Amino acid sequence: MTSRLLFLAGFVLACRLLPGQESELVQPKATPEDRAEGQRIFGTQCSYCHGPKGEGGQGAVLALPQLSHAPDDLSLFRVIRDGIAGTKMPASALAPNQIWQVVAFVRVLGRVEAAKLTGDPARGRQIYATKGGCARCHTMGGHGGGIGPDLSDIGTRQNAAQVRTSLLDPDASVPLDFLQVRVVTKDGHSFTGVRVNEDSFSIQIRDLSNQFHSFWKSELTEISKEPRRSLMPSFRNTLTPGELDDLIAYLESPQGGK
Repeated sequence: MTSRLLFLAGFVLACRLLPGQESELVQPKATPEDRAEGQRIFGTQCSYCHGPKGEGGQGAVLALPQLSHAPDDLSLFRVIRDGIAGTKMPASALAPNQIWQVVAFVRVLGRVEAAKLTGDPARGRQIYATKGGCARCHTMGGHGGGIGPDLSDIGTRQNAAQVRTSLLDPDASVPLDFLQVRVVTKDGHSFTGVRVNEDSFSIQIRDLSNQFHSFWKSELTEISKEPRRSLMPSFRNTLTPGELDDLIAYLESPQGGK
């Protein structure tokens, strides 16, 4: 009887620890060598779906400061190890230390090094809210419009030079999933906005006034799609060089999303 109880206790303990998950969940300190090896593994195991720089494709975009399925390193480890049920993300056959190396690499994909800025973030905040008119289309810290990308964490995703390009030449930095659409109804009304959704029979767009419009395609005489075109005007002739520096400093600053 005693031996049987000992056997059952051992079996239960083995099941609780199987397959060594308790120890493998302890995150080791990542070294530059770990990140380099993580990049190599990512390139051979993950880039086909997620893109070589985490820009996405068949799989989700990973070049983000925070991932919806993996808000912290441990949850990212588990996603890689176990996959995501109901999606194309499979469980991994990588060893635990290799998974941690991939985690270390993925965590740097969505971040850029902080740059030395010449502008004043406080003045930039005022420009953002007033002369720039940015809040009409963009969300910052949970407030603003929903037409353009959320700018709350733009400073971790784009460096100052990239933000400057976006402001001066918006068409050069349009996200891949952003599509400007112009539709004309049978009674002659024209609407231009961002495509929100589309299927074989209908299309939905959001215009610059943040109004949502839904149309049956049978109601339309024209649907013009303009990929790689931005609804945002260039600020080249709107802001002075100093104001542009201030706005960039605000967007790049840690308090930009607060």
